[in-house]
Amino acid sequence: MAWLGLVPSEHSSGSTTRRGRLTKTGNGLARTMLVEAGWSYRHPPKEGQPYLKRSEHLPQEIKDIGWKAQTRLCKRFRHLANTGKPQPRVIAAIARELAGFIWDIARKTPLRA
Repeated sequence: MAWLGLVPSEHSSGSTTRRGRLTKTGNGLARTMLVEAGWSYRHPPKEGQPYLKRSEHLPQEIKDIGWKAQTRLCKRFRHLANTGKPQPRVIAAIARELAGFIWDIARKTPLRA
């Protein structure tokens, strides 16, 4: 998440900690793609026919992580939006958490030569 610049900057001195805007370090294109993907979580989670066809060859463990991401991020999007958070902040939070799910899938996927 930090490598993609999806974490807040921090200014701290002693016991005082102040967090600022996103750091925006790392790959800007990857960060943009995650932010754009975050918009899809405003819709309710479902497994449509195109998704099922596209993911039929994947291991069940990866499908389970994907479904967990779908349900959790949709719920989180709605919760943050309903508490009155600004829309860009909600999307950034979803993108940050989505990066964690992508990392988990990449960690469990065997390397191909």
